[in-house]
Amino acid sequence: MSSTEAVRTVVTAFVDEVTAALGEAAADVPGAQPDRFREDVITEAANLCAAFIDTDDRHTDNEMWAYAATFGSLRADVQLAGAQPRDLRDSSLFTGQKSWLDRPSELFEVLLAADRHAGGAWIYYRRIMEVLHTIAALDLVVTNAELATIGSFRTMLLGRLRQAEPGASDPPNQPPDSATGGPPVPAAAPQDPPRPLDEVMAELDGLVGLDAVKREVRQIADLLAVQKLRADHGLPTMTTSRHLVFVGNPGTGKTTVARLLAQIYRSLGVLERGHLVEVDRSGMVAGFVGQTAPLVTRRFDDAEGGMLFIDEAYTLARGGENDFGREAIDMLVKLIEDRRDRVAVVVAGYPDEMAGFIDANPGLRSRFPKTIEFPDYTTDQLLTIFESLGERHRYHLDAAGGAHLRELIDAMPRDKGFGNGRMARNLFEEAVSRQAGRVVKLHDPTEDDLMALQSSDLCDGPTDPGPTDPGANRPS
Repeated sequence: MSSTEAVRTVVTAFVDEVTAALGEAAADVPGAQPDRFREDVITEAANLCAAFIDTDDRHTDNEMWAYAATFGSLRADVQLAGAQPRDLRDSSLFTGQKSWLDRPSELFEVLLAADRHAGGAWIYYRRIMEVLHTIAALDLVVTNAELATIGSFRTMLLGRLRQAEPGASDPPNQPPDSATGGPPVPAAAPQDPPRPLDEVMAELDGLVGLDAVKREVRQIADLLAVQKLRADHGLPTMTTSRHLVFVGNPGTGKTTVARLLAQIYRSLGVLERGHLVEVDRSGMVAGFVGQTAPLVTRRFDDAEGGMLFIDEAYTLARGGENDFGREAIDMLVKLIEDRRDRVAVVVAGYPDEMAGFIDANPGLRSRFPKTIEFPDYTTDQLLTIFESLGERHRYHLDAAGGAHLRELIDAMPRDKGFGNGRMARNLFEEAVSRQAGRVVKLHDPTEDDLMALQSSDLCDGPTDPGPTDPGANRPS
């Protein structure tokens, strides 16, 4: 199938399925005109495709040919079907159309209002994302503008879908000590089917803060999706590294995002299993000559088909030339190359130290071309994390306690090692412990007494961010 035929196929699927969904949604609406639904959906598809083509202002020949062939066929418009790219570029079909992707369309809102579960609006969402990815795959070089548009459009539609669904404010499958305090994420077993991409992306969007990080991850996912489409159609693709550097203070969500990214890779067919193996220096560096390389190999064996997350990776480069950490780095570089299609690697740590780590071996920089920065949480975001933990465990902090908590967080120095989400969790656990000591002295406490957290239950000073071993490092 040619790339032009691929666009026509996915657009036709959008038109067919959304038309059917619109018919069901309007079945009992007085005055509805079902005979016009298909033409309305074709117009919707044409506007969205034109807007996406316009998003990077390139209007390439491949995009023009695909648009003309697709909508010339759907509308039985011989003139459009035979139009030349130059003629289309000189027309008003594309110029200034990108604003169509700035907000959900009326048609999408109609479907959303008619069926607030897995119905027409979800069909619209899944099919239009398929259309945008296929158009992006028309050209060898996918522009940042196209990737950013796909990411923002996806986020907008998923946001509306989540708003319309009961309980959507509680993002599912969060690690228990992550920024949102949800239930644990099970590692995907080899025999389990991969999670739908939109489900994992919705979970990513549900994390507190991390807006820039989310944009970076969405861009990575969209680029991989487009490259996969090009490969499926026999088109040339660019080599895209799946290995990343995460930099930031503890508790900023690095491990949580890595776990979701591993699942995104699996959903896109990049990784076979999509599980995450967390390790630090102690799991990769032995104490005697000849033991470190086999230890690093064992970690890659554990991560086979998934992602290896190396926390505080900069510690491998410490200790001088005779330190066994250097041997671990050399073996890491070798195995990344040997297993480039089977294991993705994320190295994480403080920004300055990670820059030194990347410079420790000439092979690291080329294998880790992209760095994602995880900023410290703001006071408001940390309050949101604390409150979400309270909602999860049915505790409520009163107004005086909320004001006191804000003062405590504001007073904490935002220096290197600031605990972030982990600090908020520790503050919450300390408050619960103190509340228990207070409530146990009450005679016949009520349910409200058992749920109430007060200012006096809060710790009065900085809280130790906790241990730094991988098991206690979510988010890290």
